[in-house]
Amino acid sequence: MSQIKVGIVGGTGYTGVELLRLLALHPNVALHAITSRAEAGIPVSQMFPSLRGHVDLAFSHPDEAHLDQCDLVFFATPNGIAMQQTRALLDAGVKVIDLAADFRIKDVAEWEKWYGMVHACPDLVAEAVYGLPEVNREQIRSARLVANPGCYPTAVQLGFFPLIEAGVVDASSLIADAKSGVSGAGRKAEVGILFSEASDNFKAYGVPGHRHLPEIRQGLARANGSDVGLTFVPHLTPMIRGIHATLYARLKSEADLQALYQQRYADELFVDVLPAGSHPETRSVRGANGCRIAVHRPQGGDVVVVLSVIDNLVKGAAGQAVQNMNLMFGLPEATALNVVPLLP
Repeated sequence: MSQIKVGIVGGTGYTGVELLRLLALHPNVALHAITSRAEAGIPVSQMFPSLRGHVDLAFSHPDEAHLDQCDLVFFATPNGIAMQQTRALLDAGVKVIDLAADFRIKDVAEWEKWYGMVHACPDLVAEAVYGLPEVNREQIRSARLVANPGCYPTAVQLGFFPLIEAGVVDASSLIADAKSGVSGAGRKAEVGILFSEASDNFKAYGVPGHRHLPEIRQGLARANGSDVGLTFVPHLTPMIRGIHATLYARLKSEADLQALYQQRYADELFVDVLPAGSHPETRSVRGANGCRIAVHRPQGGDVVVVLSVIDNLVKGAAGQAVQNMNLMFGLPEATALNVVPLLP
């Protein structure tokens, strides 16, 4: 097939550079423009030396990027940006993948409550496909607008789906205890994520309510066929990459849990169900698009404990976005994503 002409809006953050790392080696992608108002004219490889020799573009001012000439535009921007520009791109025949949250939550009033702004295009929220391939693969293939999931929601939903879809747990009292590396907060100067603040430290945050809560609830409710009860507590850990979600649910009927997980994800390239008794580590997925899962039933009791790990910048963001792009353009799903995780 001909090359996919790709534009990236917001290429200066961690998600943007991760997207560039993956797309630079994608055999079917031609990078057309990478926009930044503040860095316009500066070579991308000057800001990100890791891309030297792989990306030879300079950042473009959005007004001069001609994004309407692209086949696909990725938004790796703060929340609230993509919704301002998506309609014009769709009208020009450009497909859009938003890595922020503008199109993830179907209840627009709920989105406005959590994100504190008025939505610019509620009608497009209804059209947008939630880009979790493990549940929406066929819809993604024919989509022109994909809402790429959040990092916590990816790890938590993939961990809970087999239990909820099989109806073997009480969906009214689910608990997700999740930890993230500091890169999840973005590439910005903020006191709480300075090295001397976040290093050698561990803390919970967002306990009264985190923006990913309604997104996770929405996905689990869809799998359940009705609303779920979920307590979600995120934590910040002193590492750069990775999410570890420890999930708890109470069994209401007997099941072979290991078989349940292995069967659910048997055909999924990027979900790895580990052998019984395993304890997945975040470093086992660092730099790769995989989710590794282990399921436990401590002391044979009625509580199931699921351990789910991803790299927040890859399966939790840029890698999943490339996975969605591959589906949207009829490419093998793993194109440019067959990356062996980094160790140590």
